[in-house]
Amino acid sequence: MKARYFAWVRERIGLGEEEIAPPASVTTVAELVVWLKRRGENYAAAFADERAVRAALDRRHVKPEQPIASAKEIAFFPPMTGG
Repeated sequence: MKARYFAWVRERIGLGEEEIAPPASVTTVAELVVWLKRRGENYAAAFADERAVRAALDRRHVKPEQPIASAKEIAFFPPMTGG
């Protein structure tokens, strides 16, 4: 699965994107965030306030409880405002 990071999430992690292979026990977006946070201090900083990060699976906005099973891409970004 490709993980893409945007805005301050990217800045804190230090990557724009990467290929990830979470274990089979990671089945939802929320579980993936917990798994990512354990990968290092930069990930922990990016996801310190999980409510401040949004996710999209295959370019569709999703909730934390969304299963990730068949997704090819997940994107993480801060909430956006329009103007």
